[in-house]
Amino acid sequence: MSKILFIINPVAGGGKAKGLIPLIKEIMNKHKKDYEIKLTTRPKEAINIAEDSVENYEITVAVGGDGTVNEVARGLINTGKGTLGIVPGGTGNDMAKSLGISTEPVKALETLCKKIKKDIDIGCVNDSNFLNIASVGFDAEVVINNQSIKTVIKSGISYAVSVIYTLLSFKKKKVKITIDDNVMEEKIILLAVGNGKYYGGGMKILPMAKVDDEYLDICIVSNINKLKLLFLFPTIFKGNHIKYKKYVKMYKGKTIKVETRDKIYINIDGEIAPDMKEIVFSMEDKKLNVLCEEK
Repeated sequence: MSKILFIINPVAGGGKAKGLIPLIKEIMNKHKKDYEIKLTTRPKEAINIAEDSVENYEITVAVGGDGTVNEVARGLINTGKGTLGIVPGGTGNDMAKSLGISTEPVKALETLCKKIKKDIDIGCVNDSNFLNIASVGFDAEVVINNQSIKTVIKSGISYAVSVIYTLLSFKKKKVKITIDDNVMEEKIILLAVGNGKYYGGGMKILPMAKVDDEYLDICIVSNINKLKLLFLFPTIFKGNHIKYKKYVKMYKGKTIKVETRDKIYINIDGEIAPDMKEIVFSMEDKKLNVLCEEK
């Protein structure tokens, strides 16, 4: 009988993830699964728990938001072993959406029990891994502001509120972008690079992305004023922003380098990394084994 480890971030989703413990026990007992539950007590601890436990568990499940998924995945990536499972318990849950995993906990737990496995690509930005999307520019600053706003507004709408708040003070970033051999200079609003389709609580920023095609998808938004950006923003939720080719450019590539005179923040799967002047996005040679709804 295979063993399953649930790593729960108790503060994810304003306590939503911790509240799933009775349901996890109910579903696992119903399916007669051998499992254990561990709660994190501090940021980044999920990485260490996943690393230290991988030898004893076939499946390691992240219960929380995209940050928790990223941490558990990094632990498995560092060891080169194990299978990742996801039970969405955060406010955004975008990696789950990109993998076709239901955001309804009961369905997500039933998906775990089916044990349908898939190898997905692993992105890398400088020295950090990401599974879903990493980005610079406007949305990275939105994430920073959202960290404060979501303490008051505990739902996906907190991101939309953060967008409007950030819009008031944001300035375009002048950058040099190299996508494989293609070099360009842009005054960007944002640049998103990823394997998954969704971020920011369900925005379909990279509608053509596939988690296992060995390419990174890139979305660059530039040459747009703040008022037009405000009207463009709602179209991203269904991926319709790609129709506005005057402002939105889509690419695929293996390596993307972003250079700027001024330091800029990096949004990595919903977590902000220290700002820097040169950022390199690339694809790891190895894959990550995950449980999802369909192979």
